[in-house]
Amino acid sequence: MSRGIYIIANDKVMDQSIALLNSIRLYDTDSPIVMIPYDENYHNIANTLNKYYGVTVYEDLDFIERLSQNLHETFGGKFFARPNQFRKQACWFGPFDEFLYIDTDIVVFEKIIDNLNYLATSDFICCDYQHLGGIKNVFSPHVLEEKVFTESEVKDIFNGGFWGSKKNLVSENDLYEIFTECAEHPEYFDFSEKTSDQPIINYMLLKRISRRFNIVKREGKAPGNWAGSSHFQPEANILVDPKVNQPLQYLHWAGIRIQPGCPYWKTWEYYRHLNPALPAANIPAPIEKSKLESAIGQVKNQIRQLKKVF
Repeated sequence: MSRGIYIIANDKVMDQSIALLNSIRLYDTDSPIVMIPYDENYHNIANTLNKYYGVTVYEDLDFIERLSQNLHETFGGKFFARPNQFRKQACWFGPFDEFLYIDTDIVVFEKIIDNLNYLATSDFICCDYQHLGGIKNVFSPHVLEEKVFTESEVKDIFNGGFWGSKKNLVSENDLYEIFTECAEHPEYFDFSEKTSDQPIINYMLLKRISRRFNIVKREGKAPGNWAGSSHFQPEANILVDPKVNQPLQYLHWAGIRIQPGCPYWKTWEYYRHLNPALPAANIPAPIEKSKLESAIGQVKNQIRQLKKVF
């Protein structure tokens, strides 16, 4: 049985990908890693990641193109903020019998592929506290009102940046059937904050895969992993969650721009520069907004909140 890790990337996320790969290889020098191209601009990153980390490019690029075309035909061009995120669904059909998918805005603090051991008793794993925030950024209240899912089922929602499963558990036809169902019911989903593939992936998970396990529900509790949580404590080159007195398994900057001054910037910077053979990252600090720009931003946020209410 083969195991491996998938990422999705293009040249634009070179620095993030290097930080992720440095962290993976620090704890695991051997596990195979395959990159799914996010778009046509991937050759520079593919060469760099192959040279320094042994990352290979997904072989069946025709399938990825077919998936993208069918997605566009089903939803059109305005349904998602980042439709190419759906290319990660190629994970189901790649070379690995069991696989872990990891977004590039993550660094890991352990031999992360060992989490696939949980697939011995489940068919799908994730590892986050998305469910504690309710159905926001995934579903609208319609899914409960119309009994599409039960209250118990929606407690299994997850963040689409880190998950694992088994090859061919979902078929290509399954994907297209799910796309069609979702396109017919856009009212089921919460795209208010420009989340992209996550609602559709969650819908598919709850509809098609019954043996699910969220690693944070393991016995003995589990640490958080979102960079928007301010309580993590640095210890050597990892972070510790003092609420459970455990080291983090990984840190995810979901929804947060990785730049000087962002949460846990020093942690990200450490992993980005672990490989001295690569040039240093050149990420400028954000330009401070004027008082007028800040005031305008606050007004826009208030308007967005009012739109959600009404």
